[in-house]
Amino acid sequence: MSEDRVQVVVADHVAVVSLTRPEKHNAVDVAMFDAIIAAAERLAGEPGVRAIVLHGDGPSFCSGLDVISVMTAGDGLDGLIEPLRGEVPNWFQRAAYDWVRVPVPVIAAVHGNCFGAGLQIALAADIRIAAPDARLSVMEIKWGLIPDMSISRTLPRLVGIDVAKELSYTGRVITGTEAHPLGLVTHVADDPLGSARALAAEIATRSPHAVRGAKRLFDEAWTGTPVQTLSLEAEIQLGLVGSPNQLAAVRAGIAKRPAEFLDP
Repeated sequence: MSEDRVQVVVADHVAVVSLTRPEKHNAVDVAMFDAIIAAAERLAGEPGVRAIVLHGDGPSFCSGLDVISVMTAGDGLDGLIEPLRGEVPNWFQRAAYDWVRVPVPVIAAVHGNCFGAGLQIALAADIRIAAPDARLSVMEIKWGLIPDMSISRTLPRLVGIDVAKELSYTGRVITGTEAHPLGLVTHVADDPLGSARALAAEIATRSPHAVRGAKRLFDEAWTGTPVQTLSLEAEIQLGLVGSPNQLAAVRAGIAKRPAEFLDP
């Protein structure tokens, strides 16, 4: 993983993933795409990680695709859009959708510009906390393109389909304050990184098996039938009841003390 593009720091069961190209407002070039994918791959299996915070160093979360850099690199856009094997068809999509597939909660702390590719990465997080004056846009229409970094699996879950279409048709820029009532962001905070860290720390005090189970339930059940989703609820719950971490949660609750959990 390229540390001049992405830095990962893990402490107290929380991983903070920082995009580190501040002089370019964290515009995503080929090296950053590779580093983002590598960070998600690492944290998907890293022992002890119970929550992840995504943020951008410098003035912005991520200003989107570094179009000139990506189009002139190697085989250009055509080579990067070529289908891959597996659930996620191409390399661009993996940089966002891999955060959906990470088994622990992901919280995006959004400030400054969050455009195009940057917004789609943020949308792949479970929770988004934005500064009131953050600027968000589904900007691909500006370049004569559609948003294609797994947005079909993220945005329609958060906003009405009419809102998703309007934002994609126009590419208009909205603030964090405007994004909140639309459902595009979960919370608005003057210090989104501080708020994201605090929320991640709170999540890290809960049973990691139960938290992972809840993420799996909501992600897999979204498009399922009642039979499938109710069966999934029962399956996950049966795996938790009587488990060491579930019993630890009960004992801690009765004793009114913090629980000590085993990590998956």
